[in-house]
Amino acid sequence: MALNVLRAASGSTATCSSHETFAPLCRQQQTRQTRRRNVAAKTAPAERVSPVEPLAAVPWHQLDRKHVLHANQFNKESLDMMFEEAIKMEKVRPRTPESKMLEGYIMSTLFYEPSTRTRLSFESAMSKLGGTVISTESAGEYSSAAKGETLEDTIRTVEGYADCIVLRHFQEGYAKRAASVAQIPIINAGDGPGQHPTQALLDVYTIKREVGRLENIKIGMVGDLLNGRTVRSLAYVLSLYPGLQVYFVAPPVVRMRDDIKELLTSRGVPWREVDDLREVAADVDVLYMTRIQKERFKDMQEYEQARGKYVINKELMKSMQKHAVVLHPLPRVDEIAEEVDGDPRSAYFRQARNGLFIRMAILKLAILGTQ
Repeated sequence: MALNVLRAASGSTATCSSHETFAPLCRQQQTRQTRRRNVAAKTAPAERVSPVEPLAAVPWHQLDRKHVLHANQFNKESLDMMFEEAIKMEKVRPRTPESKMLEGYIMSTLFYEPSTRTRLSFESAMSKLGGTVISTESAGEYSSAAKGETLEDTIRTVEGYADCIVLRHFQEGYAKRAASVAQIPIINAGDGPGQHPTQALLDVYTIKREVGRLENIKIGMVGDLLNGRTVRSLAYVLSLYPGLQVYFVAPPVVRMRDDIKELLTSRGVPWREVDDLREVAADVDVLYMTRIQKERFKDMQEYEQARGKYVINKELMKSMQKHAVVLHPLPRVDEIAEEVDGDPRSAYFRQARNGLFIRMAILKLAILGTQ
């Protein structure tokens, strides 16, 4: 088999092989409690707490304490359960029994980084199911963290007031730290450049609703792939489905990290790094655009090299197939022109709306289980 060499963003090399679909394709390494407090005192077996790595024998929805920390926690059985619940959540209306299923429960949002869609959609999701929300604005500045309190102490304190905690932090791995001391579900709403698992769930749900399938998907991931936690999480979840093919389109300074490439390779998913966005747009079912994350750059000269290189406009949309869709986790800056908002293939605002239904499903399953 003919071999080529692909230069990764880090400067390292990876051995690549040809493939009948596209080349070069790389082959590298393989591989407050959920019960109500009034029954918490009952004797029970040791809890199975969801780890960062998946427990294939114990699907996420069957765990007793359902932390949502990493996209790799979910198998297809858990995803099917989640999507079935999300469809039900689309039908919830005010003043119905379904709108009161979380009545008496409290969700706390702790956001150490700015957020609009994630925070508001979680708070709306809890409210639509009859629950109550307590939160702190800019937790790093306006909570006791400003006085030097550790994350662990904050979690131990807040869990006394709530039944689940939705946490966003600017440091990668802090959701896992929070879960290590928590007695209630911790839901990772983004940890720096690490993971954003609930975004991945809503993205995959959107692809299923828009394209009609999750098998045999061709996706182009575009923009800041180095710092973009959404694309990292999405890669984990989509790679569970057969027939996936991935294009990475990014400026050299923000190319996808090697760990995601290795994950895809270990799961038999062909991937390719491409410079020509038009070539990719013409071939994919999903064009997943991300913004260049200025706040992650220490060198503004590198930021200027990356910004504005790839833009979706009317001219590019002409290259796309009729069934294909454009997704974006939002917010956008200048990488998608407003002139394409009216195109029916521009699905990013429908995608944001789906975040409400997925997060309603997550809260229901995390707090109540499958009852």
